[in-house]
Amino acid sequence: MPPDTEPQPDLAAPVAPRRRALLVINAKARQGQRALDEVEEECARAGVALLPMDCPGRDELSDLIRDRAGEADMIILGGGDGTLNAAAAGLADTGLPLAILPLGTANDLARTLGIPLDVEAAARLAVTGRVRRIDLGEVNGVPYFNVASIGLSVELARELTREMKRRWGTLGYAVAAARVLRRMAPFRAEVRIGGERHRVKSVQIGIGNGRHYGGGMTVEESAAVDDGRLDVYSIDIRGWWEWPLLYPAFRQGRQGVWENVHTWDCQEVEIVTRRPMPVNTDGELTTRTPARFRVRPGAVAVVCPP
Repeated sequence: MPPDTEPQPDLAAPVAPRRRALLVINAKARQGQRALDEVEEECARAGVALLPMDCPGRDELSDLIRDRAGEADMIILGGGDGTLNAAAAGLADTGLPLAILPLGTANDLARTLGIPLDVEAAARLAVTGRVRRIDLGEVNGVPYFNVASIGLSVELARELTREMKRRWGTLGYAVAAARVLRRMAPFRAEVRIGGERHRVKSVQIGIGNGRHYGGGMTVEESAAVDDGRLDVYSIDIRGWWEWPLLYPAFRQGRQGVWENVHTWDCQEVEIVTRRPMPVNTDGELTTRTPARFRVRPGAVAVVCPP
């Protein structure tokens, strides 16, 4: 080659990786292997280097993210809302952007963010979407994305087994709810917001950070996961037979129009009950009352549709 001739680039050479992504997929998810294949293909096409890791138990997932955050530019996480909930603290602490592969039954956070539920489309979005900051809810120091609740949903979480989810999909929520509703019992609580105290007799109190929960229920019709507020409701119904009347309103987020549903919006709230009661966060029982809730605006970065 003459000394004044510059070498020409090899157009057939592989694209040098521009980003590095931690990849964690819940092996128990029904579409786990397909998700792995799809995301490997999309990342290779986009020049994203993957660092695959085994999905640990929920108590170890945030620690894993903290420990490995310095090796990557983002994390691609495959699983359901419970898996995402387990990762919330680590994501908030590290600032590592999250790309979601929705592999659960309800996939409520994915629905809230407009992330496609199709595995192939979600894998493509993981490497082509834009990063958006969203809020976290927090109760007694435990973070959550969608909703925290006390009462009926706790029994529902206990009733809704993994086998029921696998067999019935989102219909499993309705099957479990039908069983739980017949044995529901109201409880007394005090809802403390901004110096005011509201006494309620409730079968369920919900404190929403996101928009969807429970397989497609809506916290409030104007709720958004980046609006910097919590949407609170308390349901006071006399018996299970009233639930079918309320159900359409909860799908639309219009439950506040019913006189036996009380609603508030705030940035902080405290729920006090006569005896300690479990709190359900994104489908997982994580803490108990008395419960102090707050919103953490813009706490997590998520890859979303452009």
